[in-house]
Amino acid sequence: MARAGLVIAGTGLAGMAAAITAAQAGVEVRLLGPPPAAGDRVGDTLSAAGSAALAALGMEDLLVEGPHRPHLVTHAAWGLPVLAQRHAAAQPEGGGHILQRAAFEAALFWRVRALGVAVQPARAVAMAREGARWRVALDTGGEMEADGVIDATGRAAALARGHSRHFRADRLVAAWQFIARSDHEVEPSRASLIEAVEGGWWYGCLLPDERLSLAFFSDPDLLPRGLSRDLARWRALTDETVFIRRWLESASFDLVAPPRLASAATTWLAPAAGPGWAAAGDAACAFDPLSSHGMATALWTGRRAALALIAAGNGEKQALAAYAGEMAGAVTDFLLQRERVYGAERRWREAPFWKRRRGAAD
Repeated sequence: MARAGLVIAGTGLAGMAAAITAAQAGVEVRLLGPPPAAGDRVGDTLSAAGSAALAALGMEDLLVEGPHRPHLVTHAAWGLPVLAQRHAAAQPEGGGHILQRAAFEAALFWRVRALGVAVQPARAVAMAREGARWRVALDTGGEMEADGVIDATGRAAALARGHSRHFRADRLVAAWQFIARSDHEVEPSRASLIEAVEGGWWYGCLLPDERLSLAFFSDPDLLPRGLSRDLARWRALTDETVFIRRWLESASFDLVAPPRLASAATTWLAPAAGPGWAAAGDAACAFDPLSSHGMATALWTGRRAALALIAAGNGEKQALAAYAGEMAGAVTDFLLQRERVYGAERRWREAPFWKRRRGAAD
């Protein structure tokens, strides 16, 4: 049976941030999971807080080396049927970046390997405490033994769910797609666009490769049945917008395929850590994409989880409880902010989507 000081399950941003932190501290670490997959996936905005989290890892140069670009302006039709502008120059934290996500994750994974982290492509499926150590079961049938474990397996929280309680505030779903232009004569806007509608809200952003990242956020029962297989229904949804539709038409972004679906629900674990283990990234807390802090949260919690486990291993008995407290505070703060932001849209207060955002978590 293989042994490690720290086992990290998951090779997403949170897992890689944890692995980098542990390796930089000289901890023996093993990262479980396949390399980040090539190809498109939802989530492209690294907020200013995310840039700061990347800098804390000593990896801020990745934003200069890659095909990424600064994110400075957001237009939003939220609460009123007109666009309001938010510019990074007017914000204390400054601007973020629009990432070519696959390239960014591949570059970060290369840095993980360069630090000498042992990577095993098997996936962790369960963990059990045996004395002062953990046994981590793998999908290959094998096991690993470790002093500490970080669950960075995403919303599934494959390891930590058996040792904590899972909460859900909503069942938000993203119908998303990356769209190429059919005509390159018109230069599309580099500002992000958010537009609220009766059944949810839309997000659009120009990627560094000039494709449009488009997503509609709603609840599963409010989406047209079979949307992920029905181009006509996808086009009909965009026709119900004002500003998204204008952007598609003016810059020649053609919808030629139906969207993919992905969970975008606000979920969390409480507690997010216990003796010898911690959850990070979406496994610890997955926030509504309206916050634009998904990647920032992944990087920050990955680093903080690793530091807490290292401190606990060095005799700081309250380190993991303190991390769990930080996570609980972050969830509370976010839920209050979420209620305020959704409450600012009053045009459809009695519509199911908006009314649900005024309810309690189940």
